[in-house]
Amino acid sequence: MYAVTMKAPGGPEVLEWREVDDPVGPAPGELAIDVVATAVNRADLLQRQGNYAPPPGASEILGLECSGRVAAVGPGVDGWRVGDEVCALLAGGGYATRVVVPAGQALPVPGGVDLVTAGGLPEVASTVYSTVFGRAALADGETFLVHGGASGIGTFAIQAARALRPKSLIATTAGTPAKLARCRELGADVAISYRDDDFVARVREATGGRGADVILDNMGAKYLARNVDALAPDGRLVVIGLQGGIRAELNLAALLAKRGAVHAISLRHRPEAQKAAIVAGVRAELWPAFASGAIRPVVDRVLPLPEAAEAHRVVESLGHVGKVLLAVPGA
Repeated sequence: MYAVTMKAPGGPEVLEWREVDDPVGPAPGELAIDVVATAVNRADLLQRQGNYAPPPGASEILGLECSGRVAAVGPGVDGWRVGDEVCALLAGGGYATRVVVPAGQALPVPGGVDLVTAGGLPEVASTVYSTVFGRAALADGETFLVHGGASGIGTFAIQAARALRPKSLIATTAGTPAKLARCRELGADVAISYRDDDFVARVREATGGRGADVILDNMGAKYLARNVDALAPDGRLVVIGLQGGIRAELNLAALLAKRGAVHAISLRHRPEAQKAAIVAGVRAELWPAFASGAIRPVVDRVLPLPEAAEAHRVVESLGHVGKVLLAVPGA
């Protein structure tokens, strides 16, 4: 098979398209998938830089999600046949022409979505489902603030919250007027420029001084103090990214006064059984929203998989809206 590999940790230029050995398997409980498309996630950039190692036993090849066709079915797997169209949550290996994955992490392509576009859905859907609706337990009518609303996670989180919690007030931050406008189109009630506005003040204004019940944060240290300030009583802050640094001072008195909670959550290193449970929830609760049109994939562009370096440059530049996909040539 062919895959995008790394010569060494570094910039996008370290990525190269070359022939590699096929993955071993499928073993019992696994599927082999001929990949049609994958997507660039921020975790891929961190791994390329040498700052995010894959879990033990996982592929060293980048790529946390894919879509494609079932190439082989391992013993004990029900519900899948060779040739079925599929998308899957991966611990690694998506930047390749074939991948092997536990069957519990595989999903049918949702209604109304083409096979290439499906390559950018499993990671964002599983992340949003497990954080916003799982750990943070956003209730209908609560206020939800998502940072980076024009990102892959952000565009999905806005739509998912609007679809599953229609009475909630949804606020988001983004960097340009065009991105703010896109967030409003996707369902955000309040769109806040992180360059020009104080998101704490804007959220308080929109909620009559109460604040946000749930905050989904991709910035980490840089936003920690302000996120706590923006929380409503009994609010839940969920940190899923560290773009703004890894260390910050936490005012426990402020958090205590609000009976608030801070959760730091990653998806990639979860046990297989937990991932399977998350994927099952995604299929049951989020996949029907694609068929109804309540959630629509937001794709900035599709590039050939051998051009992964250029795709990484696009994502690093922050000039995109939604997902940047990589398609296998001729698949």
